Amino acid sequence: MTSTSIPQLLVAAGSSGSGKTTFTLGLLRALKRRGLAVQSFKCGPDYIDPKFHQLSSGRPSINLDLFMMSPEHVRAVYARHTQEADAVVLEGVMGLYDGYVRMHGSSAEVAKTVGIPTVLLVDARSSAYSVGALLYGFKHFRQDTEVVGVVFNRVASENHYRFLREAAEDAGVIPLGYIPKTKLLEVPSRHLGLSLRELQELDALPEDVAALIEKHVDVDRLLEACMRPRPAVPTEEAVPTSASGRKIAVARDEAFNFIYEENIRALAAQGEVSFFSPLKDEALPECDLLYLPGGYPEFYLSELAAAERSRSSIAAYAAAGGRVLAECGGMMYLCRAIRDEEGKAYPMCGVLDQEATMEGMRLRLGYRKLRLGGHEYRGHEFHYSSIVPQEVGEETVGEQLTARDEVAPTLLYRRGNVLAGYTHLYFAEQDPFALFS
Repeated sequence: MTSTSIPQLLVAAGSSGSGKTTFTLGLLRALKRRGLAVQSFKCGPDYIDPKFHQLSSGRPSINLDLFMMSPEHVRAVYARHTQEADAVVLEGVMGLYDGYVRMHGSSAEVAKTVGIPTVLLVDARSSAYSVGALLYGFKHFRQDTEVVGVVFNRVASENHYRFLREAAEDAGVIPLGYIPKTKLLEVPSRHLGLSLRELQELDALPEDVAALIEKHVDVDRLLEACMRPRPAVPTEEAVPTSASGRKIAVARDEAFNFIYEENIRALAAQGEVSFFSPLKDEALPECDLLYLPGGYPEFYLSELAAAERSRSSIAAYAAAGGRVLAECGGMMYLCRAIRDEEGKAYPMCGVLDQEATMEGMRLRLGYRKLRLGGHEYRGHEFHYSSIVPQEVGEETVGEQLTARDEVAPTLLYRRGNVLAGYTHLYFAEQDPFALFS
């Protein structure tokens, strides 16, 4: 029989760069080492941090995002994935109250939606007793945000922590401990294209942080302060379907792996989902829909170019009118070629008569609303590549807006039954086949 109450918390901070991910990885590993089945979540659309979470906890991590997901869906997903957990850790995004408009979609709003308290991680470099004012502000800025404790990061010494502890106590926030200042605890860049093997080689990071947490953080008090009733088992959500018995092929390997688990659940509601690897030159399985997610094709250009069986089977399927949904890296793979940073072109599927390039890399990111065929889909854009301008480009369809309802420069390309663009879509509450209606 599962416990009626379990520790559940949001790890949040005042800003990005405070060490949330590093601390979260260490906490996940520390709880796992205690024999707890710990379920992790990530606020926002990020694909990378959940991979680090899984490395640390041994369990898949799930995204919770109030721009892409309805509040009801967020609660249902959270409850479904916590039923077998002994503890839950939700990592925030950016600062606690940072949203796409004011605090809408913020980590604080996600925590409120699922009914869990917040533990702040505060970068204490060059800070002492004045940090109390910061803590007081975060605790009282919103009455519906429950800030119960604080862990200080990058603390110089035990004496330094004494000032910080006193400040927290006077601000009415439980001081739970600290992480010493060290250069050894850094999470690698989010744009490294880490393979599964390379991720496994990073296993020392959560181990090292877990050891520091057990030594300098009162984990027992943290768990006690965050004990909350386990969410009720949700009524099984009805995933919209227009038909059943369909076959869906999903590209999944080291080059294509930006995939939301809930999207796969939505696809599985339509029929049978099978996975294949373009990187390993596997032929496209028989299917009614091909889903090409994003990832890191730019790190495997030679291998993808050499995988002629995979490329030709996808091209033939698209030419025969097969449905294809391609996002970001998946769209790049459908192009005639991808150019690397030096401008060298590598042949790809040739479904789209255009080229993608890594030359002059510039980050483009933001939430997107895609309006197409009377439907609205939501997602996000995050990429360094671009499409080489063409005199006569591919047909573009739909309209894409930012979170503030301003026109976004993002395009959705269409050729036959192929839909391809830079936006990563979250379609777990919708019928993905409706995109092609």
